Amino acid sequence: MHLNPYGADAVNLAADLANRRPATAEELADRCRAAGLLVERPVTPRDLEQTLALLDAWEDVVDAPGEPERAELVNRLLAAAAAYPRLTDHTGSGWHLHYRDDVQPLGTVLSALIPVGTALHLAGRGMHRLGRCAVHECTTIFADTTRLGRQRYCSHRCANRDAVRRHRARTAQPVTP
Repeated sequence: MHLNPYGADAVNLAADLANRRPATAEELADRCRAAGLLVERPVTPRDLEQTLALLDAWEDVVDAPGEPERAELVNRLLAAAAAYPRLTDHTGSGWHLHYRDDVQPLGTVLSALIPVGTALHLAGRGMHRLGRCAVHECTTIFADTTRLGRQRYCSHRCANRDAVRRHRARTAQPVTP
């Protein structure tokens, strides 16, 4: 039995969708499928609207100033998507929990999947493990799934760019005796 199909995969999907918002229902469906999500019904413009609204609220979670505020925002998202957990083997890949009703529109699925995944990610790995890149001009969101939990950048490229910037700033300053 799968213990947690919601954690890292769901929060990484949320970050991906928030960083590069889908423009059409078809793009939303394709990106969810590419992330390994089973799309059980045709995806409609209403699903896209619901998902974009969810992503706006989820970004508030990312940008929350502290842990209590972050928890409150996640709890609101969880309450809005409340359904009884249920066991399912709908894909034939093993029994696992769903925190939503069966055979729902994609917008409804994501409205349960993303908050539950975010809550499990934050509770299991640490409330600080969701953020934006430390490079000032980069606003990319990341879910910190590193072993040590000290991720500051969205990518190696941004980390390297910031390291070069810091190095140049140090070497450009005159050395005073």
